[in-house]
Amino acid sequence: MIDISTSYMGIPLKSPIIVASSSKTGSLSGIRDCAEAGAGAIILKSLFEEQIIAETNQLSSHAEEYSGYGEAYQYLQGYGAELGPRQYLELLKEAKNAVNVPIIASLNCVSGESWAGYAKKLEAAGADGIELNASLMPTDPQQPGLDIVDSYLKILYQVKQQVSIPVAMKVGPYFTNFANFADRLTRDRAEAPAYSVGWLGKDKEPGDIIWKGADGLVLFNRFYKLDIDIENKKLVPGNPYSKPSEISEVLRWLSILAGKTGCDLAASTGIHQSEDAIKALLAGAKVVQLCSTLFINGTGQIKVIEQGLRDWMQRQGYEKLCDFRGLLSQAKSSTPKDHERLQYIKLFVGME
Repeated sequence: MIDISTSYMGIPLKSPIIVASSSKTGSLSGIRDCAEAGAGAIILKSLFEEQIIAETNQLSSHAEEYSGYGEAYQYLQGYGAELGPRQYLELLKEAKNAVNVPIIASLNCVSGESWAGYAKKLEAAGADGIELNASLMPTDPQQPGLDIVDSYLKILYQVKQQVSIPVAMKVGPYFTNFANFADRLTRDRAEAPAYSVGWLGKDKEPGDIIWKGADGLVLFNRFYKLDIDIENKKLVPGNPYSKPSEISEVLRWLSILAGKTGCDLAASTGIHQSEDAIKALLAGAKVVQLCSTLFINGTGQIKVIEQGLRDWMQRQGYEKLCDFRGLLSQAKSSTPKDHERLQYIKLFVGME
């Protein structure tokens, strides 16, 4: 018998197919639709840091201040303005009562200083976990790269200090050494990362803090896409949906990190069909997040992808996900360099 049950960050799931944070999960009716379609877990629509800092009705007059933070700017312009911090907690409570699947809250954050305590409220409201969607878009040429990494570590540390439920970090791929960045985020250590002394306080050393890494790492978030209207000479929103081709970078880093980090890996971006989900699992993902495909094909696509996964497992003779998860990861490869530059050489030079 085919069994696709799994766990993510210690949370038992009936399926590795989960619904990513989006407007699909910003209402009780949308959450019910996703649960009825067979989702293994549901991640609520993100609550933005800016919403927590001030009341929603005070934010609208300051929309231009956040124009660089794509999705937050859209929110402040009026999209979903009815869903403020208090309403978010109510939605979380209602969702936990309405459906029988894990509900993970989502915080879209840029600093973490003034709102980390809100994570405790999410835990009290019944969240099974928290996903931190760190939307940091570095544009200051004077800001050192280590400072950017440190910002992510600070956000994670502040939230982990507040809650006992699992916490995932959803990040982009744009780091000088992503493998090192992932290791710093996810591995438990006897002390904080050495260069984090600045925000620990002048009177503290890294050894003063036992570092607890993220319980999950989501690869990858998608920054706001912009375009240019050449007739009206202004910036306009680009295509908000991912393309299947975008899964390539996700697969690369899933396969490199699987078995090497101290947490579960989730695939996000570019997963549209069952084949994409299977590839992600083979690379080492514990779960796969669906978003764009649900807008394009409807929530029924959850069942389609799940059935495709079951059919493939049947053909391959696999009974459980653990029978093949990470089979094509670098950690299990006899030729680990195939996950790196060697692929480029084979393609363009013809080396074998």
